[in-house]
Amino acid sequence: MAKVTKDAVKKIVEDQGVDFLRVMFTDVFGVIKNVEIPVSELDTVLDNDLLFDGSSIDGFVRIEESDMYLYPDLDTFQVLPDSMTGERDGKVAMVVANVYTSDRKPFIGDPRNNLIRLLGEMREAGYSDFNVGTEPEFFLFKLDQNGNPTMELNDDGGYFDLAPLDLGEHVRREIVLTLETMGFEVEAAHHEVAPGQHEVDFRYADALRAADHMQLFKLIVKTVARKNGYYATFMPKPIAGINGSGMHTNMSLAADGKNVFADPSDKLGLSKTAYHFLGGLLEHAANFVSITNPTVNSFKRLTPGFEAPVYIAWSASNRSPMVRVPASRGEGTRLELRMVDATANPYLAFAVTLASGLDGIKKETTPEHSVDKNIFLMDTEERRKAGIKDLPDTLLDAVNNIQKDPVIVEAISKRIADTFVEAKRLEYQSYRASVSKWELDHYLKTL
Repeated sequence: MAKVTKDAVKKIVEDQGVDFLRVMFTDVFGVIKNVEIPVSELDTVLDNDLLFDGSSIDGFVRIEESDMYLYPDLDTFQVLPDSMTGERDGKVAMVVANVYTSDRKPFIGDPRNNLIRLLGEMREAGYSDFNVGTEPEFFLFKLDQNGNPTMELNDDGGYFDLAPLDLGEHVRREIVLTLETMGFEVEAAHHEVAPGQHEVDFRYADALRAADHMQLFKLIVKTVARKNGYYATFMPKPIAGINGSGMHTNMSLAADGKNVFADPSDKLGLSKTAYHFLGGLLEHAANFVSITNPTVNSFKRLTPGFEAPVYIAWSASNRSPMVRVPASRGEGTRLELRMVDATANPYLAFAVTLASGLDGIKKETTPEHSVDKNIFLMDTEERRKAGIKDLPDTLLDAVNNIQKDPVIVEAISKRIADTFVEAKRLEYQSYRASVSKWELDHYLKTL
């Protein structure tokens, strides 16, 4: 694929009358950041001379080493559609950037740089692509008269419902049209199981582009929802008693553009490489789950009874295990990791899953046998006999596992691992010190 050049960017800017450029990057915790510059400063960006204060970004650097550069990835440059900007704001373009230090070296604490590093190691191991397709879910809540989100859902619809039960289809259509205008390949969009819950599914892309797209997708969903009088949230479990929102993540490896997970001679159509990659996912899952599910609320979703997987197992025929093998074969052969949610930093989430799979391939890890019955209906002894282990129950337990696993630490770098673990332990302690409505309802009048 041809690389986008500086001259091509300048021509687009001139031809389309672009007024501003958003230079975007992502912090350690998955929050999108941006610097917006007038087009008169375009050369500063194109020449990799855009400075910013890295000490003001969570998890980056200390104040005495704060000067950092943003190097744009010109392949991500595009003009934003009108649905993403205000009519009075002028024409706006955007580009995703990598973070560099003051001495012009890739900053190891930048999650995007980290994924690029890991993809380089993957290529050294003989694979050309790590392909990822995501299925993010989100809720739509109504806004009050002041524009603040309420806890009132936008509809009472259910799985695959349509109007008048599904009152969010016009929002989803605008989201999809905006995505397609920006070059996304959308496979489907529909109402999910819970009231007010919606899903958009993407065709696979290489992991770096898939991560870029996931960050942009969250921004697009929130922008379009608010334009239509709703608040969109990717919070995994905003309401107790109904299904939460996840982000099933489909993945496969390719060598020279060919899917190496496929083997027609195998009973399930999976190659030895696929089985070993699967074995690596299962072996490291309990240690990377705080990366793929990084909030206290993530573990409110990962509880039995609401379809979210809480057991470390796999299957080709049912949806209760953590990893499923979808029915598509040939170039569509893939593994679906089902516990991930969209609060994850996608650059880190894809890094830990890739590293785990590659470790499984390197060690020729063999997964436990497929579990083809509903695990939610199995008791503790049945699960024990089947070799099924549980995912951690809390964010704190999950975070404490990271530093026990050298593969996961290396996958995200020691710098990012230390920053992440420290922040998430503090987050959990803050949560633990709070008093919830459940506690007041159960104890205030009885104790």
